[in-house]
Amino acid sequence: MPNSASSAKRLRQSKVRATRNKSIKSALKTAVKKVLKDVTAASATTGDDFKTAAKKLDQAGSKGIIHKNKAARLKSRMQRAMKAAKQK
Repeated sequence: MPNSASSAKRLRQSKVRATRNKSIKSALKTAVKKVLKDVTAASATTGDDFKTAAKKLDQAGSKGIIHKNKAARLKSRMQRAMKAAKQK
């Protein structure tokens, strides 16, 4: 239980931010899984799904929700998977 008004406000803010970050992370995971599922199924919508996932990753990385290097690493892995699927 916060003892001062400022600590009560910080608690409210952290709850709001945690909720927002959780929803953004969940959407990210869904987008990445969708791309990888399309790659394994050799779907035609893989390119469009990759663009949306990459955009979400970049936005989350720039806002500090995930680390920028993690966003770059995930994008790289998706691109490698797409390229490997095209080679088959």
